[in-house]
Amino acid sequence: MRIAMIGTGYVGLVSGACFSEFGVHVTCVDKDAGKIERLKNGEIPIYEPGLDDLVARNVAAGRLSFTLDLKEAMQGVDAVFIAVGTPSRRGDGHADLSYVYGAAEEIAQHLDHYTVVVTKSTVPVGTGREVEAIIRRVRPEAEFDVASNPEFLREGSAIGDFMRPDRVVIGATSDRAGEVMRRLYRPLYLIETPIVVTSLETAELTKYAANTFLAAKITFINEIADLCEKVGANVHDVARGIGLDGRIGKKFLHPGPGYGGSCFPKDTLALVRTAQQVGSPLRIIETVVDINDKRKKQMAERIIAACGGSVDGKTVAVLGVAFKPNTDDMRDSPSLDIVPALQAAGAHVRAFDPAAMHEAEKLLPGVEWAKDAYGTLEGADCVAILTEWNEFRALDLRRVKSMLKRPVMIDLRNIYNPEDMAKAGFTYTSIGRPSPAGGMDRG
Repeated sequence: MRIAMIGTGYVGLVSGACFSEFGVHVTCVDKDAGKIERLKNGEIPIYEPGLDDLVARNVAAGRLSFTLDLKEAMQGVDAVFIAVGTPSRRGDGHADLSYVYGAAEEIAQHLDHYTVVVTKSTVPVGTGREVEAIIRRVRPEAEFDVASNPEFLREGSAIGDFMRPDRVVIGATSDRAGEVMRRLYRPLYLIETPIVVTSLETAELTKYAANTFLAAKITFINEIADLCEKVGANVHDVARGIGLDGRIGKKFLHPGPGYGGSCFPKDTLALVRTAQQVGSPLRIIETVVDINDKRKKQMAERIIAACGGSVDGKTVAVLGVAFKPNTDDMRDSPSLDIVPALQAAGAHVRAFDPAAMHEAEKLLPGVEWAKDAYGTLEGADCVAILTEWNEFRALDLRRVKSMLKRPVMIDLRNIYNPEDMAKAGFTYTSIGRPSPAGGMDRG
């Protein structure tokens, strides 16, 4: 089989490379000449573990290629995927679909045989029908169907998510389109992956419903953590106690400074706006959006409180600025609220992140960037952990303590044990857990 993948961002590049690993011939298309040239030279524009090897292997096998020419890419394809960005639109929070609709117009110009046009981008309900209308308007005689195939990839583990997914969701407008999509995903039948075939509208809504539910789950455990701090309970034990219930599940029950990234912030907001527009508001998700926005801003206050109520003239060592580990993605990262708030309070921030500093430098002016985790610590008044990179989990605590002015750690990801930190002589602040002495470990 042959497909074209429009867009070489996170979704397009990962999906294209993974389809080629299935044995499909994939041509990835982008308008950014510099990006295409870098990809042809083996340079991967995003950080995703294992992606460089996957791309190199399939390029060498002749199954994966990159081009600026959509007409060339669409020659003889069974399907063309739209995997362009759908950022939040300025002013109203709706998804900006201009790139999707622009791609649909260009696809229409080059259709010369039956092709399934697939929206891989995260799009609101009704987008697939509009894509179909655009193509019909440009090329009334064209033979095609539109399908929706939302992605459920987690940054940092996207290749595994594609190769061994919980499910594949396909919204198809005809049996013929559904059969093409089943053939593309045939390797997953061999490992008995559930294939859910639905209408276009159902597939589109499923993606948003999944992301907003997970965002709500994160927000729920964050609020429970706050309650734990008030009543002396341990949020980790609460999370385990409820997560072992099969109806709830243990994933996404890890308290922290709020969700960020490329999906949850924009998708929750987009679904809220869609629901309001059709007169069926989602009050729960509206509250989730509000709570998460406020929570990220509140985290700086925790750091300031742990430093005695003021950081004016003090140095704060920050470990991790990406929104999660194993990615360089800075979109809506809690650090974008926390670090400027610390600076506004008079702090000098010295930071390190294993992957995201090249992006963070553009977004966090005035930060001193260190070469490694220990490089942030010398003479700092406290250390704050904002991202749970594995290399931060096993720091030499004696060395950390000797480098700081005061042994103060604010662990916003709860990667250390309060008892261990007390034994090591740290004033330790985490989220939703009691200190060894019975009070809260809030410093």
